Amino acid sequence: MFLADCQARLAFDLISNTWNAVVLWSLRDGPRRPADLRAGIGGISAKVLTETLRRLEFHGLVTRRAYAEAPPRVEYELTALGRSLLGPIGVLGEWAFEHAEEVMAAQDASPGQPVSG
Repeated sequence: MFLADCQARLAFDLISNTWNAVVLWSLRDGPRRPADLRAGIGGISAKVLTETLRRLEFHGLVTRRAYAEAPPRVEYELTALGRSLLGPIGVLGEWAFEHAEEVMAAQDASPGQPVSG
């Protein structure tokens, strides 16, 4: 049973935000600066990227490292906890790659709008 306060719900909430999983996946090869992340991801605004990185840091999935340089430099890196989510994110990505056309066909064939929440 998935109750509102169960551990599985926490995990689902962490990966249900589109940008959380994308940013985590983008950090899989090591530390990156926000501008590099943004260029590699595409379609994410600086504001949304900053909010996402702060959210991931709050949850202990990434660490932020600021360097005392001129100009200032900041990098983000996966924590061990964040790295542990790469497997599940990869599996979901594989599923999406395999089934995206089926999902889009179902959406196109549906007479109504999706029900929210």
